[in-house]
Amino acid sequence: MAAAREHPEAPAFRVSFVCAGNICRSPMAEVVMRNLAERAGLGERIAVESAGTGDWHVGEHADPRALEALRRRGYDGETHRARQFDPADFPRLDLVVALDRPQARVLRSQAPTADDSAKVQLLLSFDPTLAAHQDVPDPYYSDDAAFDLALDLVERSTASLFRQLAPALRTAG
Repeated sequence: MAAAREHPEAPAFRVSFVCAGNICRSPMAEVVMRNLAERAGLGERIAVESAGTGDWHVGEHADPRALEALRRRGYDGETHRARQFDPADFPRLDLVVALDRPQARVLRSQAPTADDSAKVQLLLSFDPTLAAHQDVPDPYYSDDAAFDLALDLVERSTASLFRQLAPALRTAG
């Protein structure tokens, strides 16, 4: 990402979390990662966003159950608006984190280059204790407990990803 390194005000790293509709899992991951970066004093060093592979919810707020799960843990996701992932975003992103294997397949099929396809990683792969599970279950058709479980997995894996990124974020620029 040469542009970020040429312009000191630009974030050193850009990540997008992607689920199906961008109203449940990926907004949770976006909010958690942004919170981790800000608490570590690295909020200006990383650009965090989220999207969905589908367009069903574009422009909508996050699912109220996702917002409530976030709220119960001290996060604020109220400003989120769903958007669809655009394959044209690949060149400006350093990492595209899929919340499950079906979304990873869609994203890899949309990647314009092999290098862009390699940017697509599963969220749970960043936590060795969770990697065997591979997918964060979609809680959309379920209950509050499913949203809490999804947030548990998101928090653990996102924290692990952040721990891996933090040293480079501190020295980048």
